[in-house]
Amino acid sequence: MTLKLQLPHLWGHGLANLPDGRQVRQLRYFQNKTMQRTLIFETLKQTEKEVTIKGWVAVRRDHGKLIFLDIRDVSGLIQVVVNPKVSKDSHKTAEKLRSEFVVAITGKINKRPEKLVNKDLETGSVEMIATKIEILSEAKNLPFEIPEADDVKEETRLKYRYLDLRSKRMSYNMKMRSEMMHFVRNYLHDKGFIEFHTPILSKSTPEGARDYLVPSRKFPGKFFALPQSPQQYKQMLQVAGFDKYFQIAPCFRDEDARADRSPGEFYQVDMEMSFVTQEDILNITEEMFTKMVRTLWPEKKMTFDPWPRLDYAEVMEKYKTDKPDLRKNKEDINELAFAFVVNFPLFAPQAKDKNSEDHFHGAKSKWAPSHHMFTAPKTEDIPMLDTDPGKVKSYQHDLVLNGLEVGGGSVRIHDSKLQNKIFGLIGFDDEDKKKFEHLLQAFEYGVPPHGGIAPGFDRLLSVILGEKSIREVIAFPLMAEARDPLMDAPSEVTNDQLKELHIKTEKPKLKSS
Repeated sequence: MTLKLQLPHLWGHGLANLPDGRQVRQLRYFQNKTMQRTLIFETLKQTEKEVTIKGWVAVRRDHGKLIFLDIRDVSGLIQVVVNPKVSKDSHKTAEKLRSEFVVAITGKINKRPEKLVNKDLETGSVEMIATKIEILSEAKNLPFEIPEADDVKEETRLKYRYLDLRSKRMSYNMKMRSEMMHFVRNYLHDKGFIEFHTPILSKSTPEGARDYLVPSRKFPGKFFALPQSPQQYKQMLQVAGFDKYFQIAPCFRDEDARADRSPGEFYQVDMEMSFVTQEDILNITEEMFTKMVRTLWPEKKMTFDPWPRLDYAEVMEKYKTDKPDLRKNKEDINELAFAFVVNFPLFAPQAKDKNSEDHFHGAKSKWAPSHHMFTAPKTEDIPMLDTDPGKVKSYQHDLVLNGLEVGGGSVRIHDSKLQNKIFGLIGFDDEDKKKFEHLLQAFEYGVPPHGGIAPGFDRLLSVILGEKSIREVIAFPLMAEARDPLMDAPSEVTNDQLKELHIKTEKPKLKSS
């Protein structure tokens, strides 16, 4: 039997009276004799009825003979009154309860007297009178209190992330991540985009960052690489004729972390289209995210409508950065100042420090791509590639929001001769070029003009939610030093595993003081 339940898209966060723009979502719950329960939010519709709820003990309060429990599930929180006059057995069980015990409670839902209504709680107009309590599992003393998780050291929070995610803020963030993903998918499907999943095991090609390498057991001495982005795959899908591609794509880059960047992996809303202009790409991006913000976060206000297109040189002269914070009130986390920056130079001077975030791994010339080497130069500037490459402008576009770059893209090169020329200007030798042979070969079989954009999913969400770190919107992120305290990763592997992969490890020697 399938039961359809209608819930606000944000469960249990005092959002019952949200504007109409916030869509009501339907969740399907498969019920049988062992799974039957009522979600806490649904108790508002169950007054004078007996129901069973299942969840965690958030708080237990002893008031003489009465025991009050705050019970939490994915949909919200409700007060349960345990009265020995109603059920002695329930009262005895309630005396054993501690924080984060998992329980099943059966009882009657009553309306609270007007004077006892808790307006800070979404279910504050009702309470449950317990008739039966069953302990489903017990919990040890917690390493930190759930309501105080925000004040706990980050390493501890990440080590016990499953506890951290129970907090109201983190639960909200995860639900909003789901809502945003749902909205983006529906919007792009409605616009005729086709969703793809491109390979995770791919080829190591010089694309700007360090690769994560995966050794091949069947081909000793050879390696796969985790994709820094699906860039080459999505371009080949344009050659295949899928003129509106998207995926919520995982990207893997071995780079140092920043507050707005997660080491290891991150996700981007990857879009690629054929037969489009740069303005077409910007327009669909603006429309999608404008509608998304107005639907999911109607309390947010956007500084610009429409979003401005800013010239790179002018932005650098005026703000000394290519990602300016254009909010009228920079202290207002509810103000969102979206803008596009265009007319970037095609090349940037290569950073000599390989650990610099501006260093383009793979480029061996004084020039590195400003965006990446697949970005098309302005048509009128192509002749300057032979005379003054530093003055060539490109069809690159960045999406900026509140002082951060939250997306980037470009119109792509679709001519193999021009692509080869760009490879040469950034210092690629024949061996480097051979690594892209598959792409250049595809261009020989009829490639349409194409372009796209890839807004960072995690980064965009963190800015909208006003979070200071991207890790606050990722369920299981790595720490800044690319370490996972929950799984204790990275970790050593056995010698047998290494032998199977034909690998020997050599640890760096410690420098003598």
